[in-house]
Amino acid sequence: MALVSLLLGSIFGLMLLGIPVAFAILVGGAVTIAIMMPQASLIIVPQQIFNGIDSFSLLAIPCFLLTGALMSAGGITTRLLALANAILGRFKGGLAMSNVLSAAFFAGISGSAVADTSALGRILIPAMIQAGYKPGFTAALTASANVLAPIIPPSIAFIVVGVLTGQSITRLFIAGILIGLLYALALIIVIAWQARTHDFPVHGRTPLPEIWRTFVDALAAVVMPLLIVGGIRTGIFNVTEVAAVTVLYALFVGFVVYRELTVRKVYDALVSSAHITAVIMIIVGTARVFSWALGYTGLPGQIADYLLSITESPLMFLLLVNVLLLIVGMFVEANAALIMLLPVLYPVAMQLGIDPLHFSTVMVVNLCIGLITPPVGLTLNLTTLMAGIRLEEGVRAIWPFLAAAFIVLAMLAYIPGLATWLPNLLMG
Repeated sequence: MALVSLLLGSIFGLMLLGIPVAFAILVGGAVTIAIMMPQASLIIVPQQIFNGIDSFSLLAIPCFLLTGALMSAGGITTRLLALANAILGRFKGGLAMSNVLSAAFFAGISGSAVADTSALGRILIPAMIQAGYKPGFTAALTASANVLAPIIPPSIAFIVVGVLTGQSITRLFIAGILIGLLYALALIIVIAWQARTHDFPVHGRTPLPEIWRTFVDALAAVVMPLLIVGGIRTGIFNVTEVAAVTVLYALFVGFVVYRELTVRKVYDALVSSAHITAVIMIIVGTARVFSWALGYTGLPGQIADYLLSITESPLMFLLLVNVLLLIVGMFVEANAALIMLLPVLYPVAMQLGIDPLHFSTVMVVNLCIGLITPPVGLTLNLTTLMAGIRLEEGVRAIWPFLAAAFIVLAMLAYIPGLATWLPNLLMG
């Protein structure tokens, strides 16, 4: 127990001091091994980091990130926004609704909430504030909408889950489609409700020929998710191969179709996607050190026995897990939390007969909500900076969207078909 206390205490202590989560995990794990496991060489640390990132499937992450950066630099962002505005602009609060629809479109390209928030927020946040929306509402909505990025395929979180559990990443991707659409619908309902009590502007009715023109203009981006899911589903590509193909597709669209890509923009896209990839891979690698140290102590088995002694009800177990993950998600980045907690909780879920696909989607969606929960809330922090407001103002405006997210999470937890129906329909 002393070993576990040192491990967890050192990690969270370093995080409270402002040390980035990956380095807090690395230092905490190394210190724990050095002090409490003298018989284990510190060579374990680099070995486990390497083992954590030594996966062919993880190569899909930098490719999908690069695809999103190239599509954004190649003019796709403005075309997706134009399409979303053409479809929803006729409604009161239509620009806010198009924020959600644009996030859904863009989520099908990059798979990273931070990347999508950076790309869409730079355009949408100033546009919404100029149109008369309050900065706090704008920041909260944009942050909430881009939670879709790790849910709708291609999802980096689902790639990590597939690598950790050995599940089909294709089935995980397909499961995210219906859940993502349900979450987007929940946000739009919140906007429609708030539009009744606030003086939200109306963008204007777009004639049908204009809608068709904007659709054709954005078609190259709209078909990207179909290329990803269709290519994997038909067996033409695996996940890593289709990720590489999407990079070539993004280059073709940017240089040939829209003709807005330049060599300089490609270089900038490579740099930005490399930065995000490095952050993700450092977290993946160092979290493996944490998992090894926990496994050495036998704590996962003890936790499993403890949880099973509390309840053998799958519904109660899911409730306990959701509460735990919501708390963890407030402080720990989603991918790091997945790598640390999934090896502990997944075997218990399997013993209780919970469908692996269902449990995995519950974990991912729950931890993705952490993107908009203070104090860490990566996307919320980012959008408040873009809107030029204090974090507290964004937090005050986030609650209706958080309530919608909690409702979707509860539905997903207790209606397994939301996760399993579409993968079973398409893949059997």
